[in-house]
Amino acid sequence: MKKIAWIGTGVMGCAMARHLLDGGYEVHVFTRTPSKAQSLIDNGAIWHDNLASCVKEVEIVFTMVGYPKDVEEVYLGNKGILQNVNSNTICVDMTTSSPQLAKKLYAEGQLRHVFVLDAPVSGGDIGARNATLAIMVGGDKNAFEIVFPLFQLLGKNIRHLGPASFGQHTKMANQIAVAGAIAATTEAILYAQNAGLDLPSTLEVLSSGAAGSWQLSNNGPKILKEDVAPGFYIHHFVKDMNLVLEEAKAFDIDLPVLSTVLERYQRLVNQGDGNLGTQALYKTYTKK
Repeated sequence: MKKIAWIGTGVMGCAMARHLLDGGYEVHVFTRTPSKAQSLIDNGAIWHDNLASCVKEVEIVFTMVGYPKDVEEVYLGNKGILQNVNSNTICVDMTTSSPQLAKKLYAEGQLRHVFVLDAPVSGGDIGARNATLAIMVGGDKNAFEIVFPLFQLLGKNIRHLGPASFGQHTKMANQIAVAGAIAATTEAILYAQNAGLDLPSTLEVLSSGAAGSWQLSNNGPKILKEDVAPGFYIHHFVKDMNLVLEEAKAFDIDLPVLSTVLERYQRLVNQGDGNLGTQALYKTYTKK
């Protein structure tokens, strides 16, 4: 039985680590806020009060933290992962992070005979709970194949997409599509509402046709209920969109739809709504 370390037990990470526990793996846990890992500990996870001891004797390390700076800190910081894992350990960063940082971690891992995969996911808290995530993986194919059985406990659409950073680049493309879809969903609801349509029926019809999307089916009903509980935090989506624009600038391409949606989300962050779910975009369409 493989010993696994899991770092980061937020909205999605906790559910994902639970699937590995349920799959019979020995899961070692470290997180900055111990209370966030309590449900895992109650179900058999082994708690560590420091990162170094958590990763010391495991075969695979998963990380699911917030921002690229957090990724860099847990991997390369003082007493970080790469300083404390054994040779031939596989590290899997499932955070949506910078493609350039993914390349850096891969190279640093190679120097220590450690394999680092970048494996961001899509599907939100629903996908994490139901183990239906899309998992986008960059890095060595052999390391991917070793981790594949564990990925199967977390998601349904699991792809090795190429060398280090290709998982993150794929997630950048995903976030571009998400930005357009959530904005289109919001505007479709706004139009239907002003036309006097029955909104649940309208969503049902739209979801079954060419306009259908994950955002329409999952966040559309939340918008109708004004349910802004986070499945995916606005402040994390703003982080992702800014990462996309950094890469787009390097490619010298223009992304006007993404830029417009980012402006609206940044408005929500500025007014203190960064911890709401991304479906709260509708608030930027409310007449003052």
